[in-house]
Amino acid sequence: MKSLKIVITLLVVAVFASCNNKRERQVQYMPDMYVSVPYDANGASSAGDVPVNRLPVAGTVSKNGVVAYDIPDSNEGYEKAKAELKNPLKNDDKNLANGKKMYGIYCAVCHGTKGDGNGILMQREKFLGIPNYKDRDITEGSIYHVLMYGKNMMGSHSSQLTYKERWQVVQYVQKLRSELKK
Repeated sequence: MKSLKIVITLLVVAVFASCNNKRERQVQYMPDMYVSVPYDANGASSAGDVPVNRLPVAGTVSKNGVVAYDIPDSNEGYEKAKAELKNPLKNDDKNLANGKKMYGIYCAVCHGTKGDGNGILMQREKFLGIPNYKDRDITEGSIYHVLMYGKNMMGSHSSQLTYKERWQVVQYVQKLRSELKK
């Protein structure tokens, strides 16, 4: 009998609580599920003013091995990279072998296996005017910069290749260029 009185009392309280204004939410279970905190994906601060999506401090390397590339995507940046940027990797067979492999996957389809600009897309006339490495005034830095940002019809390959792989491709392109000049 006592438990019946408790159940009836709870039922009456629930009925009165539900008779409030129906246009306004009274109680919200897990409010974070309904009202999410918006974040600016382009580097604003998140909740608690914690910075998100920021570049690491100049000269540092993040934990996952990503190295910040702070040369801008401009003609001045291209010239700066061309003049100043040097390959940090040792020029050895292991780096050249992986550079050749990555070149075959990402570059040969346009630039050709020899670097002569006669890849399969050029042969099928999908893209015309693909440069020959022999004819270009390029350096390690300019090749790396173009891999990072792209140039003219060529898009960026920075999301497909890691930092090390980009430098390995640079080594392999330099090797192809020297073979074309013979």
